[in-house]
Amino acid sequence: MLDIQHIAKTFNPGAITEKVALRDLSLHLDPGDFVTVIGGNGAGKSTLMNSIAGTFFVDRGTIRVDGEDITRWPEHRRAKYIGRVFQDPMMGTAAGMMIEENLAIASRRGRTPSLRWSAPKSDRKKFRDLLATLGLGLEDRLESKVGLLSGGQRQALTLLMATMADPKLLLLDEHTAALDPKTAEQVLSLTMDIVGKRRLTTLMITHNMRDALRCGNRLIMMYDGRLLIDVAGEEKKNLKVPDLLAMFEKAAGSELDSDSLLLN
Repeated sequence: MLDIQHIAKTFNPGAITEKVALRDLSLHLDPGDFVTVIGGNGAGKSTLMNSIAGTFFVDRGTIRVDGEDITRWPEHRRAKYIGRVFQDPMMGTAAGMMIEENLAIASRRGRTPSLRWSAPKSDRKKFRDLLATLGLGLEDRLESKVGLLSGGQRQALTLLMATMADPKLLLLDEHTAALDPKTAEQVLSLTMDIVGKRRLTTLMITHNMRDALRCGNRLIMMYDGRLLIDVAGEEKKNLKVPDLLAMFEKAAGSELDSDSLLLN
């Protein structure tokens, strides 16, 4: 479902601020894979995510989603295939619009846009049923402005919107990092439920090593713009945090500053 071959990205090449963010990186995800991505600051996690989403183009290499070469597609065109939830709960929704209007826009992902953003009455029941699955009482607030919701409610809504049209690929960019622990756990549980039931091919960045081990069927660790560790299946299920740190130190030849990963 996702096939990345030998991509590279350097910011500000030739300048004193030059930063090599991705180094000849290749990655393949089968349909239904739920892959967690960890790594320290500057490892290249966000650059990888933004390269797939089309926030910027890679310097070389190819990116394919469901067989389509999207390497040079602009971000809005990739939205037909890709759903994304950002770290900032404010980025995935339109604050000045009603919940119903946000859902109406999300339901039309990949279709020809129109000037109408409100939903026909026939869609209202569908929206209520979807919102009821969140367990947050939002099904009774269809006409509430999204800007009035809490961060957790807004992030849960964003997750729902990102998955409404069954994207070929779901990108989760540290989507619980800005939430308090209790709310983060609720959103993460909701994520696992949606991804599991609908078998969505998913790439999830997290700073929490325990979450990375708990979620998904596969884990990759990035370091210095490349993939350092890639474990899946039973091997991943049996890993503990100390095992993962030991694997990193063996592969990288250095110690990992793990405080932020363990305590975030």
